[in-house]
Amino acid sequence: MDDSVDDRRYLVVVNDEEQYSVWPAGGELPPGWRSVGMAGDRAACLAHIDEVWTDLRPRSLREWLAVRG
Repeated sequence: MDDSVDDRRYLVVVNDEEQYSVWPAGGELPPGWRSVGMAGDRAACLAHIDEVWTDLRPRSLREWLAVRG
């Protein structure tokens, strides 16, 4: 199989810290992760993540910094 060709379908997933990843569609998601409703080939999923994940800091860090002022 040619490793440069990936025709599998993926899901965009997010965890409680609002960190994004891709996960093969059809498989069970790991604990703590949920689908955001976006599915497609790997490139489309990564493009979606690039568009929506604009602050790479974990949610808990963003909240902690907001409280500290």
